[in-house]
Amino acid sequence: MYKIAVIGDYDSIYGFAALGLSICPVKTREETRDILRRLAGGNYGIIYITEAAAAQVESEIEEYREKTLPAIIRIPGVSGNTGAGVKGVKKTVEQAVGSDILFGGVNE
Repeated sequence: MYKIAVIGDYDSIYGFAALGLSICPVKTREETRDILRRLAGGNYGIIYITEAAAAQVESEIEEYREKTLPAIIRIPGVSGNTGAGVKGVKKTVEQAVGSDILFGGVNE
């Protein structure tokens, strides 16, 4: 059975522990990168990461985008929503179906 983890600043993620998720508070880019790689190489099927933390490790997240597992999902932190999570989902759907889900256009 796969596990679920949450990466981000402590204030944004501590509530997820009450749901039984593994929380991984981070402060630096290096911590974020190391924890992301450790979780992705482990038994984690879903990794939630705050948008702020994800912004620090975009190239590392990109390495896992084409893989089935783990699913790396951006979530807003306590500082609010930057829109990066929605943009990521939109881009993935566009690649999967070949059209813009908001405007219905066909990608060339």
